[in-house]
Amino acid sequence: MFSYAILRSKLPSTTRLWTPMVRLLTSTSNSTNVPLFDMENPFEKEKRKCILCQHNVIPNYKNVKLLSQFQSPYTGRIYGKHITGLCAEKQAQVELEISKAQKSGLMAVYLKEPCFIKDPKLFDSENPIRPHRFE
Repeated sequence: MFSYAILRSKLPSTTRLWTPMVRLLTSTSNSTNVPLFDMENPFEKEKRKCILCQHNVIPNYKNVKLLSQFQSPYTGRIYGKHITGLCAEKQAQVELEISKAQKSGLMAVYLKEPCFIKDPKLFDSENPIRPHRFE
């Protein structure tokens, strides 16, 4: 006999949605008929991966075309990670490399270079991933 308490203790907390089904399956007396619950949670969201980690890109201060994507074309401010969608490590690297490029004179401080304005967008700066409180 297979008890419901033992099966429930073996299940992760995210699978509590299936407890009515487990109760139905464990009510039988034969334990060989009980299926194993090793499937993943179908309601769990996929983990987002930053675009630089996906393509295994390491930011460099000489790659001004890439770094200009993370800078506002109007004010020159560096976009935050909630807008760019980068992980904390890559965001820190991008900020460091942008400041290096600006100090070495490869990148403008206040405005984006006009030749980079029509570049394809890596992210939508109007729709951040985590919205801010002023919307």
